[in-house]
Amino acid sequence: MQMLYNSDSFAVVSFDVPADEGEDALTRGGYEIVDKFARKEIFIQGALAESFKQGVQALVETGPSEEEMDAFIERFAVLSQQPLVLH
Repeated sequence: MQMLYNSDSFAVVSFDVPADEGEDALTRGGYEIVDKFARKEIFIQGALAESFKQGVQALVETGPSEEEMDAFIERFAVLSQQPLVLH
């Protein structure tokens, strides 16, 4: 688990689980996106996680502002349905 991004609006954590031999790497691990204002979170994995990763990598190459990064993350965060519960 590694914190990748943390702004006033969003937090993104990467979960890396090594794939077993012969297993598709896209089925392991993923990203948890927390929308701090909506108080919801989503865990993405598989093809959606790979799309997120590629989009972030392309965006990082342009030197994005926090607003640009938040706007990109928001495209995935709108899928959130799990309420954020603090213990």
